Amino acid sequence: MLNLSLHKKLIAGLLLTGCTFSSCRKLVEIGPPVNQVGLDQSFASDATATSAILGIYNSSSFREAIFAMSAAPGLSADELQNNISSPTWDEFRTNALTITNANVSGVLWYNQYYSVAQANAMIAGIERSTTLSTAVKNQLLGETKTMRAFFLFQLVNYFGDVPLPLTDDPIGNSTLPRTPAAQVWQRIITDLKDAVALLTDTYPSVQRSRVNRQVANALLAKAYLYTKDWQNAEATANTVITSGIYSLSPDVNTAFVNTSNEIIWQFATLTGVSIFTTNTDARGGSYAAPAGVVPGFTLTDTLYNSMEEGDLRKANWVTPTVIGGTNYNVINKYKIRVLPSGTANGNEFNVALRLAEQYLIRGEARARQGNRTGAIADADSIRKRANLPMLDVNLTNEQVLLAIENERKAELFGEWGNRWFDLKRNPSVVSPADKTRADDVIGGLRPATWNVTDILYPIPDAQRTANPALTQNLGY
Repeated sequence: MLNLSLHKKLIAGLLLTGCTFSSCRKLVEIGPPVNQVGLDQSFASDATATSAILGIYNSSSFREAIFAMSAAPGLSADELQNNISSPTWDEFRTNALTITNANVSGVLWYNQYYSVAQANAMIAGIERSTTLSTAVKNQLLGETKTMRAFFLFQLVNYFGDVPLPLTDDPIGNSTLPRTPAAQVWQRIITDLKDAVALLTDTYPSVQRSRVNRQVANALLAKAYLYTKDWQNAEATANTVITSGIYSLSPDVNTAFVNTSNEIIWQFATLTGVSIFTTNTDARGGSYAAPAGVVPGFTLTDTLYNSMEEGDLRKANWVTPTVIGGTNYNVINKYKIRVLPSGTANGNEFNVALRLAEQYLIRGEARARQGNRTGAIADADSIRKRANLPMLDVNLTNEQVLLAIENERKAELFGEWGNRWFDLKRNPSVVSPADKTRADDVIGGLRPATWNVTDILYPIPDAQRTANPALTQNLGY
């Protein structure tokens, strides 16, 4: 799963500088274990420890994965289409992944585990340190546990049962078998509950580019929702919504500007405790292109046509564009695509968590508990901004749940695989006992290639060769 050079080079590079990585693949090919001197020195002072933690945010392994974490699951669902001929991307779009797919192995698996390994090294260093101030130690430990939970969240959604490395022991981690998904989810929830207890509501950097307590709560609410703990999902999302820190952007066109009060967490390039950007949003550049050039990824006609007429998100977040006689639904949630050469700053980062999603989490959790009135009120909070009519108060509970699913589709398209994860986690309307919404929706769109086992991606063949303890998902 994880090779052995990571530990040594994490100490030599990441921990001392908080810098980005240009040769990340070498960092996971580890040699024999080394002592902890370099690691402990990096956590000897508040300043060096903070610099070390920023290395997780700035790691090129993570940065390289950001767009694929939206594009790959977006293609697997009904929201994205790739317009550049590529067998690697085509396999996601046709739900016909192979065990050698480069994006599955190199990005969705490798890069996530690289980031988990970074987080494990950080947690070990923080916990061993006896010289950090209590405030900084709590912040950094809570921050790093949230980051680890974030990466594990992606892995368990992509693959189901996955190895669960929780130490900085590279040799032991390299031979771990797959852990049942339920236990991985429990670790995600445990990490986030720990983080909530350690953190405060104060962001340690400007423009919400690092983790505070409500970031941990927002991700925790999502984890509770995905594990069907409706009561805690409602309560935790409610904590974020009523914290007094956030508010919905009144204009959909400013929801992704880095000063938007709707943003709970966003990824910017970090240096020290300040931030700078050269338009770090990878999605902006990949969802659009210069005039007359076909974007690499666009919104499907299926999803675009499913959005209601009069929806301001349809009018402002998508631009139907004809190029070479073909219509493309260009995604422009982010307004800045590629900054001109020499431009130092942009005003959009990679937005990971927004308040709008918390309303939809709370609304779904309420509906699952039979509270139709509260669920409709939450959905209407989002619909109001989109200039849509309020939902009929006489909807049945099942209709409310489908309305919220559609609201999530219209609000969160193109973001972090949310649509794919929703289809996978929710039961089928037709056959709820043994199928999912993915069978209803994707099976209907692609009956020739869809199989019920396609809701999980394959365990990469190269990883199974390196670690024989890894089993394969059904269907591959």
